[in-house]
Amino acid sequence: MSTYRIAPSILSADFARLGEEVREVVAAGADIIHFDVMDNHYVPNLTIGPLVCQAIRPHVQVPIDVHLMVKPVDRIIPDFAKAGANIISFHPEASEHIDRTLQLIRDQGCKAGLVFNPATPLHHLEHVMDKVDLILIMSVNPGFGGQSFIGEALKKVRAVRQMINASGRDILLEVDGGIKVENIAEVARAGADTFVAGSAIFGKPDYKAIIDAMRSQLAAV
Repeated sequence: MSTYRIAPSILSADFARLGEEVREVVAAGADIIHFDVMDNHYVPNLTIGPLVCQAIRPHVQVPIDVHLMVKPVDRIIPDFAKAGANIISFHPEASEHIDRTLQLIRDQGCKAGLVFNPATPLHHLEHVMDKVDLILIMSVNPGFGGQSFIGEALKKVRAVRQMINASGRDILLEVDGGIKVENIAEVARAGADTFVAGSAIFGKPDYKAIIDAMRSQLAAV
């Protein structure tokens, strides 16, 4: 049986009580905290930076998964590593030298991830599978929470699962965008093992009920 991980995205959390929010969602069963960083340049929104990562780090023991939607990425990577990130991922369009950026993340003591938008081809992976610890498939276009799942992303998830299996390496396959109780099993069947969910969890009255419902769906896969 696969090990599945639920990664609530704090993009949908109540920022006025963020420490409490991350504690509550971990207590409800979250495996990872997903941390969305947007720069109003690579994507049309502006969110949070390393200081917020540093602020929530003492509140949780689970990994913090930082998704950088910023361009360029290299300068900010050491700041997030120092702030307590465990995983740092970026988009190939945001780096002039993808291999170098992946190595920079690993040199900082973090796991390195590469993120693919709905229309980004997967060929960037062909020569860097040895430096990738996580592959994130976007099932929405990045920039905003609460969007609907793009079904075409499932083809990409299946293709990446084949690449990971062929590599023989232990690489997480994460999907982000429109994940909810009703579709999480379908995404798992396509090959994903890590699921980012924002508005499906945060803002709901009972985080544990939602996460338990997701796990129930995953148990049937």
